[in-house]
Amino acid sequence: MTLIGMLHHRKDPRKVKKAYAYSVVAKAEGVEFFYFTPAKVDIVNQTIIGKYYENGVWIDKKYPFPDVIYNASYPLTEKGERTVDYLSKRIPFTCHSVGDKWGVYKRIKRGKDFRQYLIPTLVLTDVEKLLEIIDLYSKVVMKPLSGHQGSGILFIEKEDNQNFKVNNAGQISIYKKQELLDLALLKIQEQEYLVQKFISCQIKSGHVYDFRLHVQKNGEGKWVITSIYPRIGALGSNTSNLGSGGYTAFLDDFLRKEFKDDWFNVKRTLEHFSLSFSNHFDTLYDGVSFDELGIDIGIDENQRIWLFEVNWRPGPPIIYNCELDFAINMIQYAKHLATTNKNFSS
Repeated sequence: MTLIGMLHHRKDPRKVKKAYAYSVVAKAEGVEFFYFTPAKVDIVNQTIIGKYYENGVWIDKKYPFPDVIYNASYPLTEKGERTVDYLSKRIPFTCHSVGDKWGVYKRIKRGKDFRQYLIPTLVLTDVEKLLEIIDLYSKVVMKPLSGHQGSGILFIEKEDNQNFKVNNAGQISIYKKQELLDLALLKIQEQEYLVQKFISCQIKSGHVYDFRLHVQKNGEGKWVITSIYPRIGALGSNTSNLGSGGYTAFLDDFLRKEFKDDWFNVKRTLEHFSLSFSNHFDTLYDGVSFDELGIDIGIDENQRIWLFEVNWRPGPPIIYNCELDFAINMIQYAKHLATTNKNFSS
């Protein structure tokens, strides 16, 4: 029987909602599943004190090292990092980081097949370059290289040669040229930033929006679509992030309203892009196979697709009851990974 361990930094699996769904699905799939933290790993004896779910409670049990590990979160301590690093070199992990935004951008650009969907972007190492790209596109976005959930993003629009409108977390201010350069310099001294052309994707009501394409590997190691959904920003916002006041809707209803008679073609385009891009993305990394991706795209007024971001460990929104589908794909893929690794090792 395949043994799957779910690795998480939280001690109590009751505080990790997905753990219950995985445990239930694993039992239905004939797989043994347990939950553990880095602190419970005994490297010397190659054992782990994990927790399994039985009759409504999580029970401690000693396990051998599992066949595969679903690494659900980052370790929080240096000791935990060393333990996770040790395990990752000996046991297949389901999840792998795609890297930062610039690294992903360069890989896709080198891969060529999907480079036409990339937004013109550069790393902002010299603030004078910011003025050049603003002159080129009039409206640009500055975003942290390793940021998430829309934090630290600046939207900059040229008013005239000396004045620039800056939207910083919803606060709109007018900056003189030197003030803008000083602000940009302060930002890039704190962390690395990208600057890119601003792409406007709006629905009829004026709200900005994008699509999250959530894909997973199944029990055959093939990409399948878990969910596709629009993310709609609050009115007046430049971002559609759900953590910043955005909301979502059911895909078919949204497409019918926004694209009318063409809605089904748009849906098929989104589905095709989800799978074709994911298969291509896998080829851009040597020795790494991803288990799931969250691909964020926009469709502009000319119905051109733009690729905003590629995420690993994405989560479905509350509006979708995807927990069971999500868990089924994860458990079946982990089982496939374990079997493949055993065959390879033998």
